[in-house]
Amino acid sequence: MADFDCDICIVGSGAGAGPIIYELSRAGYKVVVLEKGPWLKTADFTKDEMTATRRDAYTPNLEEERHIVVKKSSSGNWTEKNTADGGSDLWNGSCVGGSSNFMSAYFHRMKPNDFQLYSKYGPIDGANIVDWPIKYDDLEPYYAKVEKVIGVSGKVVDHKHQEPRSTPDYPHPPLTTNIVADWFVEGGKKEGWNIVPAARGIISEPKDDRRACYHSNYCGSYGCSSDAKASSRAALINKALKTGNCDIRPLSKVYHIATNGQNEIVKAHYYDADDNKQSVTAKIFVVACQAVETSRLLLMSKNEEFPNGLANNSGQVGKNLLFAGGGAGSGYIRFDSLSEEDRNKFDVPLTFVNQALIDFYEIDDPEFGGKAKGGTIDFLIEHSNPMPKVFRSKYKNGTLLYGSDLKENLQDYFTKQKRVRYEVFCDWLPNDDCHVSLDENVTDKWGDPVGKVKLGYHEQNLKVGNFLADKGMTVLKNIGAIKVTKSITGNPPTNLMAGGCRFGDDPKNSVLNANCQAHEVNNLYVTDGSFMPTGGSVPYTFTIYANAFRVADHLIERLGKEA
Repeated sequence: MADFDCDICIVGSGAGAGPIIYELSRAGYKVVVLEKGPWLKTADFTKDEMTATRRDAYTPNLEEERHIVVKKSSSGNWTEKNTADGGSDLWNGSCVGGSSNFMSAYFHRMKPNDFQLYSKYGPIDGANIVDWPIKYDDLEPYYAKVEKVIGVSGKVVDHKHQEPRSTPDYPHPPLTTNIVADWFVEGGKKEGWNIVPAARGIISEPKDDRRACYHSNYCGSYGCSSDAKASSRAALINKALKTGNCDIRPLSKVYHIATNGQNEIVKAHYYDADDNKQSVTAKIFVVACQAVETSRLLLMSKNEEFPNGLANNSGQVGKNLLFAGGGAGSGYIRFDSLSEEDRNKFDVPLTFVNQALIDFYEIDDPEFGGKAKGGTIDFLIEHSNPMPKVFRSKYKNGTLLYGSDLKENLQDYFTKQKRVRYEVFCDWLPNDDCHVSLDENVTDKWGDPVGKVKLGYHEQNLKVGNFLADKGMTVLKNIGAIKVTKSITGNPPTNLMAGGCRFGDDPKNSVLNANCQAHEVNNLYVTDGSFMPTGGSVPYTFTIYANAFRVADHLIERLGKEA
């Protein structure tokens, strides 16, 4: 090992990196992790709404690190916006453990048909659909491994689209839920639909050094102050550190990955906490910076061998970016419509519902001309955050309220009703108008070009999303909700991103092979969500974890043979 600083250098530390860090460290290999953000510990995570969700304390300063977002305007023209100028951004957590610290942790497995979207449902005009180079059966043991190693709570209940399992149930019992969870189940039964428990990557009982969830009611978008949430940091990296083989380097921004002219990486160059230039040499390099930033880093790493960016002689890096299709909807349950007993059970500080409708994961409806890929509907209660409730109380019947009228509306919202919700997840179809490139004019604080992200979507996303949203609305009405609405748009939820370095068997139309190894670079792997050619109709994190555990086994086998 005299010629190398470590066996494996990993860029990033989120869900795609954590299993590699954990498994390689435990196997005795020397691991260096270069994380652009700070190393926040459990005690640093607050439930303060201003800090966590209003001031974006856990994401970069947009004046220093930004993106250029390209979207269609209402007139149909493509327009560019610098995220530093306000509005939404594409950061989801820049710190050790990445955005897995802040996930809601809905852990649905992808289904077997998700791996063969093209073969099962055929082509869709304008969508770059392909089959995965692996099958569900290849990933199933690693879904089971994620459930055991990081801790997943829930209960397996049979349903029409239940995926095959090698284990009968989840390792931890379900989290305690609000009484409305039972109402949602009954609301589905009225239509003949089977609403079933949804698993969560949150432990309901202590595990190792982690405490059980204590139901703070501030979960999604917040760091976990008990480590119950199965973040890469809490569930994997903390264990890897105990081996003595893992070196975490926070505030280390990688800006160039250098090759030797023979399809091998020799060095990762980065800025340290004092903005000094440093570098790491390793036998193998893994990039897992989350989809947009992974593509950006590879595109920045140009040289004579790769004039279009590292591993990009095919021109595929940054292409076929994915988000999550679908949207959401909501309604209100008035307390005066309930019995005193039901109100007392409902109006409690307990926001977990953890129920999902999966009956329509495949749609067989004349509207779609036969069988089509559908999706998942998760049911929820409004988060405990008071500010969104205040914002929704500013208006009544379209009129902006002030003074006593505003106070009365606030009191009514907070004390006489509760908002119930559903979220729809369907495939974001890969297309030519959704991709990452480098901006030629805008740079970050280090002088590197920022990512330019074009956010085009396919109309099929809206068609499927609206079909599912109508089912969600029906369930809400069945449980007595009023003012029931839906919102299905082409605006992507930027906390759910994948693609950009899809894996496949053909180097002409993919960046990585089936083991997530770059076709063109022998010692480069990409293990965040970038590898996904399609995303299924569920949140991506569970699958990213499972695939990274799969790749970790491959890396251990490879390093063992090379020793």
